[in-house]
Amino acid sequence: MAQDNWVPIKSTSARSILKAALIQRKIKSNVSLSDGDGENIEDITTSAGAPGRKIAGSMFASESSLEVRGGTDITLDALDAYLKYLEGTGKASWQELHDKVRFAETRDGASFRTLFGNAIQLGVISRRRAYQETIQYERDRNAGFLSPFGYSTPTVTSAVDAICSLEWYWLLALKSQVSIEGNYPLKFWRWKGYLIQYTSVGHEGPAVLLVHGFGASLQHFRDNISNIADEGHRVWAITLLGFGKSEKPNVDYSELLWSELLRDFIVDVVREPVHLVGNSIGGYICAIAAGLWPSLANSLVLLNSAGSVVPNYSFIPLSKEGRTSWLSRLQARLLLLFLRSRVGGILKGYYPTRTERVDKPLVDEIIRAVSSDHTVYVLQT
Repeated sequence: MAQDNWVPIKSTSARSILKAALIQRKIKSNVSLSDGDGENIEDITTSAGAPGRKIAGSMFASESSLEVRGGTDITLDALDAYLKYLEGTGKASWQELHDKVRFAETRDGASFRTLFGNAIQLGVISRRRAYQETIQYERDRNAGFLSPFGYSTPTVTSAVDAICSLEWYWLLALKSQVSIEGNYPLKFWRWKGYLIQYTSVGHEGPAVLLVHGFGASLQHFRDNISNIADEGHRVWAITLLGFGKSEKPNVDYSELLWSELLRDFIVDVVREPVHLVGNSIGGYICAIAAGLWPSLANSLVLLNSAGSVVPNYSFIPLSKEGRTSWLSRLQARLLLLFLRSRVGGILKGYYPTRTERVDKPLVDEIIRAVSSDHTVYVLQT
């Protein structure tokens, strides 16, 4: 596939393709469209980013932008305004940022990464500087003390959690570059600001992309990667966002998000159509990616696939995602505790004829991957 044809593929979201297909299906079925049928439908030919009107003295590139833009002084001023969100302000620029916080807080604690993620990754301010400014503000609010029971405002909690997560996965990626794990190299690719772990083996032959199931990572294919490559293939395996050693950001996870991750990985990393191989929920995501962008898939192999199998039926929610409730977060944490205590037994249920495949490295890797509170973000969505 010519690279010139990849740009429009990446500019069209999975959601917009599905909504357009639903509208066409209603039209062909002679079903009248109500006013709500077209609500929130995205433009199929979404621009790569035509900016809106620039506001004088704004900390943002445009009215529609949710990313703080500017030099170090502007970014530090924006951080000060963010931390003091609950205190109110008479400054127009701070009021604009406070308005943006309400849009960026799609989930509890998600606003900091949305607003300041790019500035930190570009080095406008360092993770350490952002952390120091946040902790100093917290000390000032509490007469020089830090409470052992948590932080005093939601914005401080959001900032500390996001900064520590950025630092942790950055260090994890660096460690993977200087250590050898298994018989294949571990690499990282940055997707929409998030670090994604993957590996590639082989120098010639058809391209194959392996996608793991729920709760696993690319290590799930540790005994398959080299064998498939030795048979004359170039093999890629990816750890999906929210799993394994890929980042676990506080975002709304969905099959559409993961399918777009696969799309962009094929376009940006593999750079040619692949044979998609997916296990469990990975098979479901591969099927979605192949269905929405068929030019990226030479074939589709499903291994004990999860997901919808009813023709012409979809349970994918096409409306805007709402914020998660405290009940869903509690349920996610309880489910996580249950899974941690039963990993070995659960896995043996999936290997009924070869229970020896549930070895210590596999169990340890899955337990390690779900030991972070960030895994709750995946389970609650």
